[in-house]
Amino acid sequence: MINSDAQPHKAYDEFSRVLDPDVYEPLPDDWLIGITDVVNSTSAIRSGRYEDVNFAGASVIAALGNAWGSFDFPFVFRGDGAAFALPPQGIMAATSALRQVASFAAADLGLTLRIGLVTVREIRTSGRDVRVARYAASESATYAMFAGGGLKWAEQQIKNGRYLVKPGRYATKPDLTGLSCDWTPFPSRQGEILSLLVEPNDHTSPEAFAALAKRVLAVFDTARRRSHPLSGDMAIPKDSGRQVDAKGWSEVAANSDFRKFDDGLRLTLDCTPEQIDRVEAMLVAARTRGEINFGLHRQSHALMTCLVPSDRPDSHLHFLDGMGGGYARAAEMMEQGALGDAQHHAR
Repeated sequence: MINSDAQPHKAYDEFSRVLDPDVYEPLPDDWLIGITDVVNSTSAIRSGRYEDVNFAGASVIAALGNAWGSFDFPFVFRGDGAAFALPPQGIMAATSALRQVASFAAADLGLTLRIGLVTVREIRTSGRDVRVARYAASESATYAMFAGGGLKWAEQQIKNGRYLVKPGRYATKPDLTGLSCDWTPFPSRQGEILSLLVEPNDHTSPEAFAALAKRVLAVFDTARRRSHPLSGDMAIPKDSGRQVDAKGWSEVAANSDFRKFDDGLRLTLDCTPEQIDRVEAMLVAARTRGEINFGLHRQSHALMTCLVPSDRPDSHLHFLDGMGGGYARAAEMMEQGALGDAQHHAR
């Protein structure tokens, strides 16, 4: 994400700073929020189609940036989908790109992509907000971070059938220039690849959640390279004839999104089983206190989908997920936790 008049201009290069609610700035009321996700993604993943699910998830970012003519807008990759924000003049580009990607996912990947658009004004009317901060993963790659609960609310509404964009029948193929899956899966070196989602409950203050998130990160930050799932010196391209130099690979690793804030923590990490157990115990206690909900999934490998924006190839971005179900499986666990809480309170 690059500067825009309606976006924060300061980018923070220390991830803990984007846990601070004070660094987030509100988007204008008339901006659009887009949400996509693969329907029944966990069943597709269980049948071994994790790369297709991730490609479908990232494809809307590529299609929208290419249609818009710039990747200068906030977006976040979520494994089996994505979320983004655009100014109101982007409604035609957004609607067209969403329809094209949904048709592409159905025709080429055999996946159903749910797509929706809602204004920030509608989200604020519901009592939520959409605020954005910028995290500089490296000198050349900046990612948007979202807070305020608005994306979570919009996703729930779209899953319930509101604000849906109906897929077009005769959509042309989306322009996915720059999107690729160039690397073989990355094995864990510490023990397990962890996909972790942690979200605050509605009544939990942003400050209290930030304090918990920092305690979670502190467990993982003690490991080498802060539990980064990509090795500093290991990469195997799918194209066996391709040469990878150390400098090029280090830039790829630095530009990856293994830590994100998207109305909650969204992490893909390489860590020890003991670290995961410590964090899980911490999160179970917080969930019992009614502060949060969370989901996690352990697997052996991580996956990476790459985006080299045509307008700024130097700011190449690399989207990470777990190979064994990743964020989709973690979200499934989180939904089960929310259902269990609802049943408990109904008694």
